[in-house]
Amino acid sequence: MEAQTGTRPVAEQHRFDTAALEAYLRQHLPGFEGPLSVEQFKGGQSNPTYKLTTPSCSYVMRAKPGPVARLLPSAHAIEREFTVMKALHGTAVPVARMHVLCDDESVIGRAFYIMEYVEGRVLWEQSLPSLNPAERGAIYDEMNRVIAALHSVDFRERGLADYGKPGNYFERQIARWTKQYQASITQPIEAMDRLIEWLPAHIPDSARDESQVSIVHGDYRLDNLIFHPSEPRVLAVLDWELSTIGHPLADFSYHCMSWHIPPGAFRGIGGLDLASLGIPNEREYVRRYCERTGRADPDAVMADWNFYLAYNLFRIAGILQGIAKRVEDGTASSAQARQAGAGARPLAEMGWRFATRS
Repeated sequence: MEAQTGTRPVAEQHRFDTAALEAYLRQHLPGFEGPLSVEQFKGGQSNPTYKLTTPSCSYVMRAKPGPVARLLPSAHAIEREFTVMKALHGTAVPVARMHVLCDDESVIGRAFYIMEYVEGRVLWEQSLPSLNPAERGAIYDEMNRVIAALHSVDFRERGLADYGKPGNYFERQIARWTKQYQASITQPIEAMDRLIEWLPAHIPDSARDESQVSIVHGDYRLDNLIFHPSEPRVLAVLDWELSTIGHPLADFSYHCMSWHIPPGAFRGIGGLDLASLGIPNEREYVRRYCERTGRADPDAVMADWNFYLAYNLFRIAGILQGIAKRVEDGTASSAQARQAGAGARPLAEMGWRFATRS
């Protein structure tokens, strides 16, 4: 995964006035001292992410795409990322420390925020080929612990009561991703049209349970976590752009799609010999999450699992279709965007297969 790892020179479409940023940080970031150098992280498809380096310190900057980007409604919400990570600091959910949010686009031509640079491992391959079975099991258990911790945070106590709308979570999300998909169509996808019709009519009772509400990350997966350099311990959860207040099983089932997606472009573990790898099977993983959260019986969760998987494959297909549109518009933020955007159709078709089993 060399193409996804580390930094590179800033891409032409994501360049900005470095001197203007340095002048701003001298005024607004305590302890900041230049000179400043900037590189762009290779990974990521949505908001460009930069490593800022000074002689004494490193920082990370997340920004909206450049002024030429065609932004979809509610997309690239870096202000929300800043808000939720700042609120979660000090909880059992590991996040980077937030430093500065700048929503004045006159500074560098786009909104941005600065956060702590966390040194550690980003593990891109879901099968963890460089680790032994015991190490793999420990990594997966830690992922499970962190998402359970997130869904157990009292969001009202952390000042996030207004971070999302109450009630009708799945109805609203299905409507949102339908609009995002339809605004991003490059080529029609029949499976998406079928899911757009099927999903609102088949929401199960478990998904309508208004007592089930938590902070949801929205894109919780292995490569959005920074692990300790040598321990199976998450140091920071990254990429909170899609976070909101919603149904925890929507978030958790999204995370569990890896068990169904085969290895390859989307880095899944579907079809692998999990027992020999030391990776828990999906049912075991669901059971451990339910034990940690105390929210639901694992058998009851699995009874509606096909709906949750169909919903999430629809959702991620909508996200990937947005990437495909940005490729077409010339504003995609990584070299892997074209490959990712091409995944919209196969994932939508997989989602429709789960729908037909439900």
